[in-house]
Amino acid sequence: MQRFSALSIFRRGLAGHESWQPQWRRAAPKGAYDAIIIGGGGHGLGTAYYLAAEHGLTNIAVVEKGWVGGGNTGRNTTIIRSNYLFDESAALYDHSLKLWEDLSQVLNYNVMYSARGVMMLAHNVHDVQVAKRHIHANRCNGVDNEWLTPEQAKEFCPPLNISPDIRYPILGAALQRRGGTARHDAVAWGYARAADALGVDIIENCEVTAIRRDASGAVEGIDTTRGALNTRKLGVVAAGNTSVVMAMAGVRLPLESFPLQALVSEPVKPAFPCVVMSNTIHAYISQSDKGELVIGAGTDAYTSYTQRGGLHINTHTLDAICELFPMFRRMQMLRNWGGIVDVTPDRSPIIAKTPVPGLYVNCGWGTGGFKATPGSANVFAHTIARDEPHPINAPFNIERFRDGFLIDEAAAAAVAH
Repeated sequence: MQRFSALSIFRRGLAGHESWQPQWRRAAPKGAYDAIIIGGGGHGLGTAYYLAAEHGLTNIAVVEKGWVGGGNTGRNTTIIRSNYLFDESAALYDHSLKLWEDLSQVLNYNVMYSARGVMMLAHNVHDVQVAKRHIHANRCNGVDNEWLTPEQAKEFCPPLNISPDIRYPILGAALQRRGGTARHDAVAWGYARAADALGVDIIENCEVTAIRRDASGAVEGIDTTRGALNTRKLGVVAAGNTSVVMAMAGVRLPLESFPLQALVSEPVKPAFPCVVMSNTIHAYISQSDKGELVIGAGTDAYTSYTQRGGLHINTHTLDAICELFPMFRRMQMLRNWGGIVDVTPDRSPIIAKTPVPGLYVNCGWGTGGFKATPGSANVFAHTIARDEPHPINAPFNIERFRDGFLIDEAAAAAVAH
């Protein structure tokens, strides 16, 4: 039997070798579709699945310039949570979390959802006040969250260092027990297979080169490297490239693209029981099913499309991880990378109709994209199918940047940026 190293499999994946992935039809483009989704990541494939499963639209194509799950879906840090402060965000992310809980059964594919708990550390008085405010707001919205003393945090996560002498002492923590992790690219594969079974065409290695509009200005189709496709409904879910694609239709969005840094360690036996996040330091850590420590850092300080890790950001994060979890000081880093995230000024997504009839956009998730995958796809499918927003995504429209709505979401998201 032929054997492949992890690196050779990755390289073969780049070249289109997919025998190690779950199989779906390798569709050839047809002339016309009821709807086309640009972007073959979790959000795009999920949108196509829900269009078919819940809205009866089966003549759908998903076009992807690379391969399914090869973008941000395949390079995120797998964290799932819904402990957001604002009512609007809490509703969106908890809708997603509820879908995560039985997604494996719905798709008949194991996405490895693990409700191991997400614990967010407090290092100073301000952190404590902010965390408790989140807890009270979450409970008002029916979202689980609870306060832990340093000792309770240590009991929940034994590797945690709660010594009062460290640079960032632990004063307590907020814990969402329903939060956890899932296998990143398995979500894309699960949605792809399920959508394919419902008749959706998944067209890989198909880059969009133009968005065509008719005399009235409405969408009439797209041009791609594999030919022209016609449709009256076009959904754009192309993380990291949304501005480029939307410019083809003459639509400008308030987006900036940044590399978001992350890394993994060499694999070890199970040693870390949950997800731990520190917003003050901006470091978060969990352990994957393969044994790697998955460590997330911050975004680079400059806009860029490069998918390389920023060494200074990762060094700062690793310094903090080693202080918070001394048992990991002798671990070796296996690889690091930068996923490209689209960021809006308020760090909230845009899930909306656009001024161009028939054109819809789902973008701007920043660091929140993976955890929102099922919920985002579900409400975006509703928006496309009915040409009106779902009540959950109605607040996340483009007009809010004119009206000043949700402008404080950066802090409400409980992340450091």
